[in-house]
Amino acid sequence: MTKAEFKERIKGLAFEVIKDRKKSEIAAVEYDELTKFPELKEIIINLLTADFDPFLSSIDWVAPRPTTFRINLRNDQNFYLIWMGRSWIAQVEGKKYYLLNLPEEERAVEAIARILRYGAPESEESADTDVDVDTGGGEEIDVEVDDTTDVEVEA
Repeated sequence: MTKAEFKERIKGLAFEVIKDRKKSEIAAVEYDELTKFPELKEIIINLLTADFDPFLSSIDWVAPRPTTFRINLRNDQNFYLIWMGRSWIAQVEGKKYYLLNLPEEERAVEAIARILRYGAPESEESADTDVDVDTGGGEEIDVEVDDTTDVEVEA
């Protein structure tokens, strides 16, 4: 690799890093908590990448001490991020992950990915749809109803 190729590669990588940073800054404007707490924005980017916006529904500040945030996902799942002064704790499905340790952070990312895989919740409209089911009897039965309440059945 020549010196010129090396410089071009570094320029390309720097452009990608700046592009991701701008993308996360634009997405962070939508969430008040991310603008008030830059450490929260940093940890969300660490856990969900700079493309966190398609996955987040909202962020709720639920407790002042220890500072606790509920991260609501678009599939009606959530997890908590707790600031302990020195480090963050992610609480996903009741299990706590101390994000100061890299293996714990990796397990937290896997747990968040798992709850993201649960998918979108079923809407009530899809649960109430009528489905025609063929019972497969093979015979057709015609029922005729007269106004005189007599019922004829032809088989």
